[in-house]
Amino acid sequence: MLSTTPFTDQVISAVIHNPHVNPNTMHIETRGDDVTIKGTAQTFFEKQMAQEAIRSIDRVNVIDNCLEVVWN
Repeated sequence: MLSTTPFTDQVISAVIHNPHVNPNTMHIETRGDDVTIKGTAQTFFEKQMAQEAIRSIDRVNVIDNCLEVVWN
C-alpha cells in the first residue's frame, strides 16, 4: 500500500476535483512543498488547469508541470 502525506492528498484532491482535468492520465509527486505533475493531457488548456488547481494550495512552493499534451 502506498502511503501519502496530508499535503500530497491535498494536491491530488485539488486535481481530482477540477472539472477541466482528467486525473486518470496524470501522476503527481511531492517533495517537501514542491509538486511535479507527470503524464499526459489532451489539450494545453487541461495542462494549465491541472497546474492552476495545484497553484490554489497555499503551501505549494514550486510546480514542475511535465505533462505532455497528446492530441487524440
